[in-house]
Amino acid sequence: MLTIDLHAHIDVPQAEARANQRPEWAFIQEFIRKVMGEQSYQYNTQQAAQILPKSTDISLRLQDMERMGVDIQVISPAPMQYHYWADPELAAILVNDQNEHIAGVCASYPNRFIGLGAVSLQHPELAISQLRECMTTYKLKGVEISSAYPGLELSNKRFEPFWRLAEELQSVIIIHPLGSSLGERTAVYYLSNVIGQPLDTTIALSHLIFGGVFDRYPQLKVCAVHGGGFLPSYIGRFDHAYEVRPEARVMQRPPSAYLQQIFFDTVVFRPDILSNLIATAGIGQVVLGTDYPYDMGDYDISALLKSVPGLDDVGQTAIRGENARRLLEL
Repeated sequence: MLTIDLHAHIDVPQAEARANQRPEWAFIQEFIRKVMGEQSYQYNTQQAAQILPKSTDISLRLQDMERMGVDIQVISPAPMQYHYWADPELAAILVNDQNEHIAGVCASYPNRFIGLGAVSLQHPELAISQLRECMTTYKLKGVEISSAYPGLELSNKRFEPFWRLAEELQSVIIIHPLGSSLGERTAVYYLSNVIGQPLDTTIALSHLIFGGVFDRYPQLKVCAVHGGGFLPSYIGRFDHAYEVRPEARVMQRPPSAYLQQIFFDTVVFRPDILSNLIATAGIGQVVLGTDYPYDMGDYDISALLKSVPGLDDVGQTAIRGENARRLLEL
């Protein structure tokens, strides 16, 4: 079975070094510390010494891929390198650093890596040109974006040209949250990640569905990480609201119908939850993901898939690689 890991990250030290030199960096770090919580912030700082080599050293990455049984890894930016606070000039430089690096890795190992680039989501007009450059100049398969930019949901009209171009270029768009928008309510117990990240993905997908983005651009290729957050498991409540609430009946079809337009990765950790995701979204919409190289990743691919009740070899083949092959048009 061809195994394609669609959810894996890579750090670009050059981009990080540029960002660290800016006076805004100290403020950003203090903000992250506040919403993440001191204990989690300190633990992540200590853990960086273990994670960074895997995120930057290709030889270590290839060794881990062999251990996991991954044939092809789709590498995308580390969420910490979104840097959505950057002004247009700096943002253009940081994104260029990342996209050049990712394209270079893919060119050096064409049989092992496929790339998704970065865009400056905080500057929608710039993001459009960067998306086009990713697809044409760098020959990447799409981009990774966060679940929102403060003050702008993904269904905001400012992003309309971005979604239009993404559909036109058949770009794969991975939605990956950065932390939590819940503020200090999740600043303990690592809830900023445990609850905050899947909730932010749920909110982002909800805005795309209810905001009519999938109606206007039915050929969009969107993949939501972490199993799509809480959306698939709670889709019945969404459908109920669509039936009984006029303010929730604003798109063409019930919310559950749009699950067929979204791909979901397998980073859900339990076979029963993955089984529910398959039953809810359809086996053709589920792709393999690990969230490499972070500790919140899920790396025992075979054990997870073999434990899903009723998942035969055809189903395993689809999730391991065939669905991703179709999404990426390999």
